[in-house]
Amino acid sequence: MTWLRLLIVLLVCGSAAQAEDWPQWRGPRNDGSSFETSLPFEWSAEKGIAWKLKMPGIGAGTPVIWGDKIFVTSVDGDDIVVLCVGTDGKEKWKEKLSGTGAKRYKNPSGADVSDASASCCTDGKFVWAFAGNGSLACFTVDGKPVWNADITKFGKIEIAFGAHWTPVLFQGRLYLQVMHRKAQKLVCYDAATGKEEWVVDRPGYSKGESPDVYASAFIWQGQGGPLLVSHGNDFCTGHRLADGSEVWRVQGLNPSESKAWRFVSNPLVTPDLIIVPSCKNGPTVGLKPVGAKGDINAENPAEAWRIKTTPDVVSPIRIGDVIYLCSHGPFSAHDIKTGQQIYKENVTKGYHWSNLVAGDGKIYATSQEGVTDVIHAGREFKKLATNSLPDKIFGSPAVAGGRIYFRGYGYLWAIGKP
Repeated sequence: MTWLRLLIVLLVCGSAAQAEDWPQWRGPRNDGSSFETSLPFEWSAEKGIAWKLKMPGIGAGTPVIWGDKIFVTSVDGDDIVVLCVGTDGKEKWKEKLSGTGAKRYKNPSGADVSDASASCCTDGKFVWAFAGNGSLACFTVDGKPVWNADITKFGKIEIAFGAHWTPVLFQGRLYLQVMHRKAQKLVCYDAATGKEEWVVDRPGYSKGESPDVYASAFIWQGQGGPLLVSHGNDFCTGHRLADGSEVWRVQGLNPSESKAWRFVSNPLVTPDLIIVPSCKNGPTVGLKPVGAKGDINAENPAEAWRIKTTPDVVSPIRIGDVIYLCSHGPFSAHDIKTGQQIYKENVTKGYHWSNLVAGDGKIYATSQEGVTDVIHAGREFKKLATNSLPDKIFGSPAVAGGRIYFRGYGYLWAIGKP
């Protein structure tokens, strides 16, 4: 019996060591990766589904997960709400985000997007959420309101397809980039109280579409860091957390200073390299952030490489020494040191708004049409499976507890074992 108990403890501890929460939209390391193993890679509406839960309305945020709780935002009638759902598929609570009613925007693909497009973030005690109507709020994980801030104080939000900025939590502070046609700012709040710590201007070219920014801020952690990374309005910039002052600025992302240039794809932030995308067949830049300062261009040693290809919407992902880029069909792998293309193949053609997620040696690429291609991670392209759900999916997948979660327009889906 003693050996049996010991074996059970070892099995439980081993499972716990593999399990990870997904506390923010790009995962536990803010890079779209999971250390979990034995992840599902084949499913359909009738196969491999642990459960699905009807949503009160559309939403494009990524589910965030802590323990047995999942948090998403949603349109609910004329309101934007925060939902807490248990990993058993049952709704735990629902709270309204204050502010004006929900607004919808017509997307070029023909699908509606809404003010419920940003993802939440959590530390297991509180959950923070942002709505495109300008409301930034904090709740306890049990659903009690803590504080609320209205970012329209910086200017009435004017942006073609809605404000999608996801707040980023780091060491007791909450950071948000507020970048639209009436404001170009970075804001820092005390995460527990909502007290405004600092606000700085973050200028760009501000021509045509350029101030319409759909990317979110990130925290870079590496030697000489941390820094707040802001991406939008034709530049990518690094800022000190103490006061928001700028340290470096990646130049040349809008080579012709085109007026039809808006950033949707987010940088991939890792300790030794930041991958900076642009849009519309523009460049992608490999930035060595340790010691970087000033204008980052070909003359600055902090620029590792620059290639003439970029994802327009989907954020890059890195596995080992390979970077993967995905567009609305084309899928390419690039060498981490040079940016040189290793291969270029096609995943299932469709509108890809979801970011890539990686785990268990697999890459998950999801389209608006509910199709997820599972690709083997490596220097040789190999598609492992193509899976379809009868739902529209704009948000990125989330991985936790051996499952993959999708926030569709109709349902919250749990893929994996019941």
